[in-house]
Amino acid sequence: MNRELKRISALVLVMFTALFVASSVIQVFQSQNLEADARNQRARADQYSIQRGQILVSDGTAIVTSPRSDDSFQFDRDYKEGRLYAAVTGYYNPIGSPTGIEGALNSQLAGTASDRLLDRFQNILTGAKPRGASVQLTIDAAVQKAAYDALGDQRGAVVALDPRTGAVLAMVSKPSFDPNAIADHADGVKAYERLKDQAGKPLINRAIDSLNPPGSTFKIVSASTALETGRYKPDSMFPSPRSYTLPGTSTVIQNAVGEACGTGPKASIFTALKLSCNIPFAQLGIALGDDALRTQAEKFGFGQQLSIPLKVTPSVYPPAPLDPAQTAQTAFGQYDDRATPLQIAMVSAAIANRGRLMKPNLVQKVLSPSLAPSSQFSPEQLGTPVSEKTAEQVTAMMKASVDSGAATNARIEGVEVAGKTGTAQNGTNDPYTLWFTGFAPVSDPQVAVAVVVENGGGLGQSGFGNLVAAPIGRQVMEAVLKR
Repeated sequence: MNRELKRISALVLVMFTALFVASSVIQVFQSQNLEADARNQRARADQYSIQRGQILVSDGTAIVTSPRSDDSFQFDRDYKEGRLYAAVTGYYNPIGSPTGIEGALNSQLAGTASDRLLDRFQNILTGAKPRGASVQLTIDAAVQKAAYDALGDQRGAVVALDPRTGAVLAMVSKPSFDPNAIADHADGVKAYERLKDQAGKPLINRAIDSLNPPGSTFKIVSASTALETGRYKPDSMFPSPRSYTLPGTSTVIQNAVGEACGTGPKASIFTALKLSCNIPFAQLGIALGDDALRTQAEKFGFGQQLSIPLKVTPSVYPPAPLDPAQTAQTAFGQYDDRATPLQIAMVSAAIANRGRLMKPNLVQKVLSPSLAPSSQFSPEQLGTPVSEKTAEQVTAMMKASVDSGAATNARIEGVEVAGKTGTAQNGTNDPYTLWFTGFAPVSDPQVAVAVVVENGGGLGQSGFGNLVAAPIGRQVMEAVLKR
Protein backbone atom coordinates (compact mmCIF):
# COMPACT_ATOMS: atom_id res chain seq x y z
CA MET A 1 0.00 0.00 0.00
CA ASN A 2 2.78 2.38 0.95
CA ARG A 3 4.55 1.55 -2.30
CA GLU A 4 1.45 2.50 -4.31
CA LEU A 5 1.07 5.77 -2.39
CA LYS A 6 4.70 6.62 -3.10
CA ARG A 7 4.20 5.98 -6.80
CA ILE A 8 1.09 8.15 -6.90
CA SER A 9 2.83 10.89 -4.93
CA ALA A 10 5.80 10.82 -7.30
CA LEU A 11 3.50 11.00 -10.33
CA VAL A 12 1.60 13.96 -8.86
CA LEU A 13 4.91 15.71 -8.09
CA VAL A 14 6.09 15.19 -11.66
CA MET A 15 2.79 16.54 -13.01
CA PHE A 16 2.93 19.63 -10.79
CA THR A 17 6.57 20.20 -11.78
CA ALA A 18 5.70 19.91 -15.47
CA LEU A 19 2.77 22.30 -15.03
CA PHE A 20 4.96 24.79 -13.16
CA VAL A 21 7.69 24.66 -15.81
CA ALA A 22 5.20 24.97 -18.67
CA SER A 23 3.39 27.92 -17.13
CA SER A 24 6.70 29.63 -16.34
CA VAL A 25 7.92 29.20 -19.89
CA ILE A 26 4.66 30.60 -21.25
CA GLN A 27 4.53 33.56 -18.87
CA VAL A 28 8.20 34.47 -18.93
CA PHE A 29 9.69 33.38 -22.23
CA GLN A 30 6.75 33.25 -24.63
CA SER A 31 4.64 36.17 -23.42
CA GLN A 32 5.74 38.56 -26.17
CA ASN A 33 5.16 35.98 -28.89
CA LEU A 34 1.69 35.21 -27.54
CA GLU A 35 0.82 38.89 -27.33
CA ALA A 36 1.89 39.36 -30.94
CA ASP A 37 0.00 36.28 -32.22
CA ALA A 38 -2.98 37.46 -34.26
CA ARG A 39 -5.01 34.44 -33.06
CA ASN A 40 -4.78 35.60 -29.44
CA GLN A 41 -8.02 37.58 -29.31
CA ARG A 42 -7.71 38.25 -25.58
CA ALA A 43 -4.34 39.89 -26.18
CA ARG A 44 -5.80 41.86 -29.08
CA ALA A 45 -8.68 43.06 -26.89
CA ASP A 46 -6.14 44.05 -24.24
CA GLN A 47 -4.18 46.00 -26.85
CA TYR A 48 -7.33 47.93 -27.77
CA SER A 49 -7.56 48.98 -24.13
CA ILE A 50 -4.26 50.82 -24.69
CA GLN A 51 -4.20 53.91 -26.84
CA ARG A 52 -2.08 52.82 -29.79
CA GLY A 53 0.69 55.17 -30.91
CA GLN A 54 0.35 57.52 -33.85
CA ILE A 55 1.99 57.18 -37.24
CA LEU A 56 3.36 60.48 -38.54
CA VAL A 57 4.95 61.63 -41.80
CA SER A 58 8.31 63.38 -41.94
CA ASP A 59 7.02 66.83 -40.94
CA GLY A 60 5.32 65.44 -37.82
CA THR A 61 1.75 65.42 -39.17
CA ALA A 62 -0.23 62.46 -37.84
CA ILE A 63 -1.72 60.25 -40.56
CA VAL A 64 -2.88 57.48 -38.18
CA THR A 65 -4.39 58.10 -34.74
CA SER A 66 -6.35 56.19 -32.10
CA PRO A 67 -9.42 58.16 -30.98
CA ARG A 68 -11.69 56.79 -28.27
CA SER A 69 -14.32 54.28 -29.29
CA ASP A 70 -17.81 53.70 -27.89
CA ASP A 71 -17.54 49.89 -27.89
CA SER A 72 -15.68 47.26 -25.84
CA PHE A 73 -12.42 47.85 -27.72
CA GLN A 74 -12.15 51.37 -26.19
CA PHE A 75 -10.12 52.81 -29.08
CA ASP A 76 -10.58 53.06 -32.84
CA ARG A 77 -7.83 53.26 -35.45
CA ASP A 78 -8.30 56.27 -37.72
CA TYR A 79 -6.41 56.59 -41.02
CA LYS A 80 -6.25 60.12 -42.40
CA GLU A 81 -6.25 60.00 -46.20
CA GLY A 82 -6.13 56.24 -45.88
CA ARG A 83 -5.87 55.41 -49.59
CA LEU A 84 -2.95 57.80 -50.05
CA TYR A 85 -0.82 56.09 -47.41
CA ALA A 86 -2.20 52.52 -47.43
CA ALA A 87 0.93 51.00 -49.02
CA VAL A 88 2.98 52.39 -46.13
CA THR A 89 0.74 52.19 -43.06
CA GLY A 90 -1.02 48.92 -43.86
CA TYR A 91 -3.91 48.27 -41.47
CA TYR A 92 -4.68 47.13 -37.92
CA ASN A 93 -7.91 45.43 -36.90
CA PRO A 94 -9.34 43.19 -34.16
CA ILE A 95 -8.99 40.00 -36.22
CA GLY A 96 -6.03 39.05 -38.38
CA SER A 97 -2.40 40.09 -38.60
CA PRO A 98 -1.57 43.79 -39.00
CA THR A 99 0.29 44.79 -42.15
CA GLY A 100 2.59 47.58 -43.30
CA ILE A 101 4.15 49.73 -40.57
CA GLU A 102 1.25 48.67 -38.33
CA GLY A 103 2.59 45.12 -38.50
CA ALA A 104 6.32 45.74 -38.75
CA LEU A 105 6.36 47.97 -35.65
CA ASN A 106 3.34 46.50 -33.92
CA SER A 107 4.99 46.05 -30.51
CA GLN A 108 6.22 49.66 -30.42
CA LEU A 109 2.85 51.08 -31.47
CA ALA A 110 1.06 48.84 -28.97
CA GLY A 111 3.46 49.73 -26.15
CA THR A 112 4.46 46.09 -25.59
CA ALA A 113 8.03 46.25 -26.93
CA SER A 114 10.77 45.26 -24.51
CA ASP A 115 12.35 48.72 -24.74
CA ARG A 116 9.07 50.24 -23.46
CA LEU A 117 9.38 48.44 -20.09
CA LEU A 118 10.35 51.67 -18.28
CA ASP A 119 7.27 53.42 -19.65
CA ARG A 120 5.04 50.63 -18.36
CA PHE A 121 6.72 50.75 -14.93
CA GLN A 122 6.22 54.53 -14.74
CA ASN A 123 2.55 54.11 -15.64
CA ILE A 124 2.11 51.69 -12.72
CA LEU A 125 3.77 54.10 -10.30
CA THR A 126 1.91 57.20 -11.47
CA GLY A 127 -1.41 55.58 -12.29
CA ALA A 128 -1.23 56.98 -15.82
CA LYS A 129 -3.09 55.11 -18.53
CA PRO A 130 -0.74 53.13 -20.79
CA ARG A 131 -0.12 54.38 -24.33
CA GLY A 132 1.88 53.08 -27.24
CA ALA A 133 4.90 54.71 -28.83
CA SER A 134 4.49 56.70 -32.03
CA VAL A 135 6.41 56.23 -35.27
CA GLN A 136 7.60 59.09 -37.46
CA LEU A 137 8.19 58.08 -41.09
CA THR A 138 10.56 59.36 -43.75
CA ILE A 139 7.61 59.85 -46.11
CA ASP A 140 7.27 63.39 -47.43
CA ALA A 141 3.57 64.26 -47.66
CA ALA A 142 3.94 66.44 -50.78
CA VAL A 143 6.00 63.84 -52.64
CA GLN A 144 3.63 61.05 -51.64
CA LYS A 145 0.67 63.06 -52.94
CA ALA A 146 2.49 63.85 -56.19
CA ALA A 147 3.27 60.16 -56.74
CA TYR A 148 -0.29 59.11 -55.93
CA ASP A 149 -1.80 61.71 -58.26
CA ALA A 150 0.69 61.09 -61.06
CA LEU A 151 -0.01 57.34 -61.08
CA GLY A 152 -3.70 58.16 -61.49
CA ASP A 153 -5.89 55.17 -62.31
CA GLN A 154 -3.00 53.05 -63.54
CA ARG A 155 -2.21 49.71 -61.94
CA GLY A 156 1.32 49.92 -60.66
CA ALA A 157 3.63 51.52 -58.11
CA VAL A 158 6.01 54.40 -57.46
CA VAL A 159 8.99 54.53 -55.10
CA ALA A 160 11.08 57.64 -54.42
CA LEU A 161 14.31 57.49 -52.41
CA ASP A 162 16.81 60.00 -51.12
CA PRO A 163 19.93 58.39 -52.66
CA ARG A 164 22.17 60.02 -50.04
CA THR A 165 20.47 58.40 -47.04
CA GLY A 166 18.12 55.69 -48.33
CA ALA A 167 15.11 57.50 -46.85
CA VAL A 168 11.87 56.51 -48.60
CA LEU A 169 10.25 59.79 -49.64
CA ALA A 170 7.21 58.19 -51.30
CA MET A 171 5.76 54.73 -51.70
CA VAL A 172 2.52 54.31 -53.63
CA SER A 173 0.76 51.19 -54.86
CA LYS A 174 -2.40 51.12 -56.97
CA PRO A 175 -5.15 50.13 -56.90
CA SER A 176 -5.18 51.28 -53.29
CA PHE A 177 -7.68 50.67 -50.49
CA ASP A 178 -9.08 52.41 -47.44
CA PRO A 179 -7.56 50.92 -44.22
CA ASN A 180 -10.45 52.42 -42.23
CA ALA A 181 -12.79 49.82 -43.72
CA ILE A 182 -10.63 46.93 -42.47
CA ALA A 183 -10.02 48.63 -39.11
CA ASP A 184 -13.76 48.84 -38.43
CA HIS A 185 -14.53 46.80 -35.30
CA ALA A 186 -17.85 45.49 -36.60
CA ASP A 187 -17.38 45.06 -40.35
CA GLY A 188 -13.60 44.90 -40.75
CA VAL A 189 -13.55 41.17 -41.50
CA LYS A 190 -16.13 41.53 -44.27
CA ALA A 191 -14.19 44.45 -45.74
CA TYR A 192 -10.99 42.41 -45.71
CA GLU A 193 -12.64 39.44 -47.43
CA ARG A 194 -14.11 41.73 -50.06
CA LEU A 195 -10.78 43.45 -50.76
CA LYS A 196 -8.83 40.19 -50.71
CA ASP A 197 -10.83 38.84 -53.64
CA GLN A 198 -11.20 42.13 -55.52
CA ALA A 199 -9.84 42.43 -59.06
CA GLY A 200 -6.55 44.26 -59.18
CA LYS A 201 -5.55 42.89 -55.74
CA PRO A 202 -5.43 46.20 -53.85
CA LEU A 203 -4.04 44.58 -50.68
CA ILE A 204 -0.76 43.76 -52.46
CA ASN A 205 1.93 46.39 -52.03
CA ARG A 206 3.23 46.47 -55.59
CA ALA A 207 6.14 48.68 -54.58
CA ILE A 208 7.84 45.92 -52.58
CA ASP A 209 5.92 42.67 -53.15
CA SER A 210 5.12 42.55 -56.86
CA LEU A 211 7.76 41.19 -59.25
CA ASN A 212 7.76 42.19 -62.92
CA PRO A 213 10.28 41.78 -65.74
CA PRO A 214 12.37 44.97 -65.49
CA GLY A 215 12.88 45.31 -69.23
CA SER A 216 15.41 47.89 -70.32
CA THR A 217 15.84 49.38 -66.84
CA PHE A 218 18.07 46.33 -66.27
CA LYS A 219 20.46 47.69 -68.90
CA ILE A 220 21.82 49.93 -66.13
CA VAL A 221 22.97 46.76 -64.37
CA SER A 222 24.38 45.27 -67.59
CA ALA A 223 26.28 48.44 -68.49
CA SER A 224 27.64 48.60 -64.94
CA THR A 225 28.78 44.97 -65.21
CA ALA A 226 30.67 45.70 -68.41
CA LEU A 227 32.40 48.81 -67.11
CA GLU A 228 33.32 47.17 -63.79
CA THR A 229 35.23 44.40 -65.59
CA GLY A 230 37.68 46.96 -66.93
CA ARG A 231 37.50 45.29 -70.34
CA TYR A 232 34.85 47.65 -71.70
CA LYS A 233 34.37 51.39 -71.94
CA PRO A 234 31.29 53.46 -72.82
CA ASP A 235 32.53 53.65 -76.41
CA SER A 236 33.08 49.87 -76.77
CA MET A 237 31.31 48.78 -79.96
CA PHE A 238 28.97 45.89 -80.77
CA PRO A 239 27.34 44.88 -84.07
CA SER A 240 24.00 46.60 -84.62
CA PRO A 241 21.93 44.72 -87.23
CA ARG A 242 18.19 45.30 -87.62
CA SER A 243 17.47 41.85 -86.20
CA TYR A 244 19.44 39.21 -84.31
CA THR A 245 18.83 35.48 -83.94
CA LEU A 246 19.69 34.26 -80.45
CA PRO A 247 22.42 31.59 -80.49
CA GLY A 248 21.19 28.01 -80.76
CA THR A 249 17.58 29.09 -81.29
CA SER A 250 15.23 30.39 -83.93
CA THR A 251 14.20 33.30 -81.71
CA VAL A 252 14.70 36.65 -83.39
CA ILE A 253 15.01 39.85 -81.35
CA GLN A 254 14.84 43.44 -82.49
CA ASN A 255 15.41 46.87 -81.06
CA ALA A 256 12.41 48.86 -79.85
CA VAL A 257 11.49 50.30 -83.23
CA GLY A 258 12.81 47.43 -85.35
CA GLU A 259 15.73 49.46 -86.64
CA ALA A 260 19.49 49.46 -86.26
CA CYS A 261 20.90 51.14 -83.15
CA GLY A 262 22.23 54.54 -84.18
CA THR A 263 23.54 55.34 -87.63
CA GLY A 264 26.27 52.78 -88.32
CA PRO A 265 26.71 49.01 -88.50
CA LYS A 266 27.94 49.03 -84.90
CA ALA A 267 26.77 50.79 -81.75
CA SER A 268 28.61 51.68 -78.56
CA ILE A 269 27.41 50.76 -75.07
CA PHE A 270 26.76 54.49 -74.57
CA THR A 271 24.52 54.71 -77.63
CA ALA A 272 22.79 51.42 -76.86
CA LEU A 273 21.78 52.60 -73.40
CA LYS A 274 20.86 56.09 -74.57
CA LEU A 275 18.55 54.72 -77.30
CA SER A 276 17.64 51.57 -75.34
CA CYS A 277 18.75 49.08 -78.00
CA ASN A 278 18.29 45.38 -77.24
CA ILE A 279 20.60 43.79 -79.82
CA PRO A 280 23.91 45.33 -78.65
CA PHE A 281 23.00 44.53 -75.04
CA ALA A 282 22.14 40.93 -75.96
CA GLN A 283 25.62 40.52 -77.45
CA LEU A 284 27.18 42.30 -74.50
CA GLY A 285 25.39 39.90 -72.15
CA ILE A 286 26.76 36.88 -73.99
CA ALA A 287 30.27 38.35 -73.87
CA LEU A 288 29.99 39.00 -70.12
CA GLY A 289 28.32 35.71 -69.19
CA ASP A 290 25.51 35.08 -66.72
CA ASP A 291 27.82 34.72 -63.70
CA ALA A 292 29.12 38.27 -64.09
CA LEU A 293 25.62 39.69 -64.61
CA ARG A 294 24.27 37.76 -61.63
CA THR A 295 27.11 38.92 -59.36
CA GLN A 296 26.58 42.55 -60.34
CA ALA A 297 22.80 42.30 -59.89
CA GLU A 298 23.32 40.88 -56.40
CA LYS A 299 25.61 43.79 -55.52
CA PHE A 300 22.71 46.10 -56.35
CA GLY A 301 20.42 44.02 -54.08
CA PHE A 302 18.91 41.34 -56.31
CA GLY A 303 18.26 38.12 -54.40
CA GLN A 304 18.87 39.76 -51.02
CA GLN A 305 16.51 39.70 -48.03
CA LEU A 306 15.65 43.26 -47.05
CA SER A 307 13.56 44.90 -44.33
CA ILE A 308 12.75 48.60 -44.51
CA PRO A 309 11.28 47.56 -41.87
CA LEU A 310 8.52 46.19 -44.13
CA LYS A 311 9.71 42.88 -45.56
CA VAL A 312 10.61 43.19 -49.24
CA THR A 313 10.21 40.38 -51.76
CA PRO A 314 13.69 39.71 -53.19
CA SER A 315 14.18 40.59 -56.85
CA VAL A 316 15.46 37.86 -59.13
CA TYR A 317 18.25 37.32 -61.61
CA PRO A 318 17.75 33.70 -62.78
CA PRO A 319 19.96 31.00 -61.23
CA ALA A 320 22.77 29.27 -63.09
CA PRO A 321 23.32 27.71 -65.46
CA LEU A 322 22.01 29.83 -68.32
CA ASP A 323 22.71 29.17 -71.96
CA PRO A 324 23.90 32.02 -74.22
CA ALA A 325 20.39 32.75 -75.55
CA GLN A 326 18.97 33.03 -72.04
CA THR A 327 21.88 35.17 -70.90
CA ALA A 328 21.40 37.47 -73.87
CA GLN A 329 17.78 38.06 -72.91
CA THR A 330 18.58 38.72 -69.24
CA ALA A 331 21.00 41.47 -70.29
CA PHE A 332 18.07 43.58 -71.48
CA GLY A 333 15.74 42.64 -68.63
CA GLN A 334 13.80 39.73 -70.10
CA TYR A 335 13.81 35.91 -69.79
CA ASP A 336 13.37 35.29 -66.02
CA ASP A 337 14.60 38.65 -64.67
CA ARG A 338 12.09 39.92 -62.10
CA ALA A 339 12.23 43.05 -59.96
CA THR A 340 10.25 45.20 -57.56
CA PRO A 341 10.05 48.97 -58.07
CA LEU A 342 12.03 49.40 -54.84
CA GLN A 343 14.88 47.33 -56.28
CA ILE A 344 14.98 49.34 -59.48
CA ALA A 345 14.95 52.56 -57.44
CA MET A 346 17.91 51.17 -55.47
CA VAL A 347 19.87 50.64 -58.71
CA SER A 348 19.34 54.27 -59.74
CA ALA A 349 20.05 55.49 -56.21
CA ALA A 350 23.42 53.71 -56.13
CA ILE A 351 24.42 55.25 -59.46
CA ALA A 352 23.24 58.67 -58.23
CA ASN A 353 25.20 58.28 -54.99
CA ARG A 354 28.48 57.73 -56.84
CA GLY A 355 28.39 53.98 -56.45
CA ARG A 356 27.32 53.77 -52.80
CA LEU A 357 24.07 51.93 -52.08
CA MET A 358 22.23 53.08 -48.95
CA LYS A 359 19.70 50.83 -47.24
CA PRO A 360 16.13 51.99 -47.95
CA ASN A 361 14.33 52.97 -44.77
CA LEU A 362 10.78 54.10 -44.01
CA VAL A 363 11.24 55.05 -40.35
CA GLN A 364 12.82 58.28 -39.20
CA LYS A 365 12.36 57.79 -35.46
CA VAL A 366 10.28 56.15 -32.73
CA LEU A 367 8.70 58.59 -30.27
CA SER A 368 7.64 58.06 -26.68
CA PRO A 369 3.93 58.45 -25.80
CA SER A 370 4.69 62.10 -25.04
CA LEU A 371 6.18 62.39 -28.57
CA ALA A 372 9.71 62.82 -27.22
CA PRO A 373 12.39 61.12 -29.38
CA SER A 374 13.03 57.59 -28.15
CA SER A 375 15.17 56.05 -30.89
CA GLN A 376 16.59 57.50 -34.09
CA PHE A 377 17.40 55.61 -37.29
CA SER A 378 20.72 56.44 -38.93
CA PRO A 379 21.60 55.98 -42.60
CA GLU A 380 23.19 52.61 -43.32
CA GLN A 381 25.31 51.72 -46.34
CA LEU A 382 24.52 48.32 -47.84
CA GLY A 383 27.53 48.23 -50.11
CA THR A 384 29.38 49.73 -53.06
CA PRO A 385 27.98 48.02 -56.17
CA VAL A 386 30.14 50.06 -58.57
CA SER A 387 33.11 52.38 -58.46
CA GLU A 388 32.68 56.15 -58.57
CA LYS A 389 34.10 56.13 -62.10
CA THR A 390 31.54 53.57 -63.30
CA ALA A 391 28.75 55.53 -61.62
CA GLU A 392 29.83 58.69 -63.44
CA GLN A 393 29.96 56.89 -66.80
CA VAL A 394 26.52 55.29 -66.35
CA THR A 395 25.14 58.64 -65.19
CA ALA A 396 26.33 60.23 -68.43
CA MET A 397 24.53 57.52 -70.43
CA MET A 398 21.31 57.96 -68.45
CA LYS A 399 21.50 61.74 -68.81
CA ALA A 400 21.86 61.37 -72.58
CA SER A 401 18.81 59.09 -72.58
CA VAL A 402 16.72 61.88 -71.03
CA ASP A 403 18.29 64.68 -73.06
CA SER A 404 17.87 63.14 -76.51
CA GLY A 405 17.30 59.41 -76.21
CA ALA A 406 14.58 56.98 -75.15
CA ALA A 407 13.55 58.80 -71.93
CA THR A 408 12.86 62.33 -73.14
CA ASN A 409 9.51 62.59 -71.34
CA ALA A 410 11.40 62.73 -68.05
CA ARG A 411 13.00 66.08 -68.92
CA ILE A 412 12.57 68.90 -66.40
CA GLU A 413 13.20 72.43 -67.61
CA GLY A 414 16.34 73.88 -66.06
CA VAL A 415 17.30 70.60 -64.36
CA GLU A 416 19.70 67.88 -65.51
CA VAL A 417 17.93 64.53 -65.21
CA ALA A 418 19.34 61.02 -65.61
CA GLY A 419 16.91 58.27 -66.50
CA LYS A 420 16.13 54.99 -68.18
CA THR A 421 12.85 53.64 -69.50
CA GLY A 422 11.73 50.05 -69.90
CA THR A 423 9.07 48.30 -71.95
CA ALA A 424 8.99 44.68 -70.82
CA GLN A 425 7.28 41.83 -72.64
CA ASN A 426 5.16 39.38 -70.65
CA GLY A 427 4.00 36.98 -73.34
CA THR A 428 3.10 36.76 -77.00
CA ASN A 429 -0.22 38.58 -76.66
CA ASP A 430 0.00 40.02 -73.14
CA PRO A 431 0.21 43.76 -72.43
CA TYR A 432 3.66 45.15 -71.74
CA THR A 433 4.96 46.25 -68.33
CA LEU A 434 6.13 49.88 -68.51
CA TRP A 435 8.98 51.32 -66.46
CA PHE A 436 10.91 54.46 -65.72
CA THR A 437 13.78 54.96 -63.29
CA GLY A 438 16.10 57.90 -62.80
CA PHE A 439 17.37 60.66 -60.55
CA ALA A 440 17.82 64.43 -60.34
CA PRO A 441 19.60 66.78 -60.33
CA VAL A 442 22.56 65.01 -61.91
CA SER A 443 25.13 67.24 -60.17
CA ASP A 444 23.60 66.87 -56.70
CA PRO A 445 20.99 64.06 -56.68
CA GLN A 446 18.18 64.60 -54.20
CA VAL A 447 15.80 61.91 -55.43
CA ALA A 448 15.93 58.57 -57.20
CA VAL A 449 12.65 57.22 -58.48
CA ALA A 450 11.22 54.05 -59.99
CA VAL A 451 7.82 53.76 -61.66
CA VAL A 452 6.12 50.60 -62.88
CA VAL A 453 2.84 50.56 -64.77
CA GLU A 454 1.31 47.14 -65.27
CA ASN A 455 -1.15 45.93 -67.89
CA GLY A 456 0.37 48.08 -70.61
CA GLY A 457 -1.01 51.22 -69.06
CA GLY A 458 -4.32 50.27 -70.69
CA LEU A 459 -2.64 50.38 -74.11
CA GLY A 460 -1.86 46.67 -74.46
CA GLN A 461 1.28 46.33 -76.57
CA SER A 462 1.04 49.89 -77.89
CA GLY A 463 2.28 51.52 -74.70
CA PHE A 464 5.95 52.08 -73.91
CA GLY A 465 7.92 53.36 -70.96
CA ASN A 466 8.66 56.84 -72.25
CA LEU A 467 5.01 57.45 -73.09
CA VAL A 468 3.43 56.29 -69.82
CA ALA A 469 5.96 55.79 -67.01
CA ALA A 470 8.48 58.59 -67.66
CA PRO A 471 5.97 61.47 -67.17
CA ILE A 472 5.00 59.94 -63.82
CA GLY A 473 8.62 59.81 -62.73
CA ARG A 474 9.12 63.41 -63.86
CA GLN A 475 6.24 64.66 -61.70
CA VAL A 476 7.59 62.87 -58.64
CA MET A 477 11.08 64.28 -59.13
CA GLU A 478 9.62 67.75 -59.62
CA ALA A 479 7.77 67.45 -56.32
CA VAL A 480 11.04 66.71 -54.50
CA LEU A 481 12.89 69.57 -56.19
CA LYS A 482 10.12 72.04 -55.29
CA ARG A 483 10.33 71.34 -51.53
